[in-house]
Amino acid sequence: MALILAFGAFLKNTACLFDSAAPQATRWSAVHGDLSDPAACIALRDSVTNLIAQATDPIDAVAHDLHPDFFSTHLALQTADELQVPAIAVQHHHAHIAAIMAEHGMSQPVLGLALDGVGLGSDGLAWGGELLRVDAAGFARLAHLLPLALPGGDVAAREPWRMAASVLHALGANDQIVLRFGPLVGEQAAKTIATMLDRNLNCPQTTAAGRWFDAAAGMLGLSVRQTEEAQAAIALEQAAARHLQSHGAATVPTDLWDITPDGIIDLRPWLSERLLQVDTHNPVAVDAAALSFHLTLAGALCQQTIVLAHARQITDVALGGGCFFNRILNDVIVSQLEAAGLNVLQTRNLSCGDAGLALGQAWAAGLELGAMVLPACQS
Repeated sequence: MALILAFGAFLKNTACLFDSAAPQATRWSAVHGDLSDPAACIALRDSVTNLIAQATDPIDAVAHDLHPDFFSTHLALQTADELQVPAIAVQHHHAHIAAIMAEHGMSQPVLGLALDGVGLGSDGLAWGGELLRVDAAGFARLAHLLPLALPGGDVAAREPWRMAASVLHALGANDQIVLRFGPLVGEQAAKTIATMLDRNLNCPQTTAAGRWFDAAAGMLGLSVRQTEEAQAAIALEQAAARHLQSHGAATVPTDLWDITPDGIIDLRPWLSERLLQVDTHNPVAVDAAALSFHLTLAGALCQQTIVLAHARQITDVALGGGCFFNRILNDVIVSQLEAAGLNVLQTRNLSCGDAGLALGQAWAAGLELGAMVLPACQS
């Protein structure tokens, strides 16, 4: 058995004190917010001090995100040194799926769909559209969304038009970037992004589903810049919901994506055949395209998940990450997976997003330490 202090994520940070002998009694901190805010960092430090004071037995390990630059990682390493215990790094999307396994009291293999905006991958790149195999020994990455360039790095997550430019570049349509976005953001800004993409200058890659949502919203004119997290994705979901309300359910397409033998899920066929053709001045066409994006993304992810579930004889599929706040995406994925005879697992009392991540970190660390954790965790 083990007592583990987990330090959570960068966004919506929470920490927890996890006892593998009594996982249902996990102690949680308050939600501190994003660790870009110094006040949130101070609050996390205070919460860690309080959680340590609440421990009735010595803490055996600390768990933290794989990203080396997060304040939570630095604090975890400092705390581990002070307590003279191991510090165990847990990859972000592994932790999302492990949090679901913890709530369901599982250590047997599951397939995990982890969809969110960002998390450092084990290859050093930004992940967020991942299909993982997760068990007591850790995780393996089986498939992922096609990587997109992030022109300008992290700023692209705040400016969906940049992600829209990125998909134009991925389609070999760099010449359309200035034509489409010059009137919205200024010709010089659009030219600069087109040049950066063409020369691969400051354009790190990401597989994040959240950035695909941004790209679709940007292409459809639903969001140019966003001031709040997931603002573009919410606008895209609202547009899709309008179409559902006025036209009813639509058929999930089956031929608007490609999947490579090594598991890269490529939505460029949908982009070229549907998205580029949309009249963005026609609200009905925009809403229809927004729904089509949801259905296409869900269909592609489910196809690969079902194929791998059958190939690997795994019947449990866990869905984690902030993209599952999107009810349309969530409902379509659950429906398709269950229709294929798979058992879908989701969080019970936890957030599916980063606010519940600390439990997954602790669960994964406990399994790595060899702690026997069998009861379902009711947090």
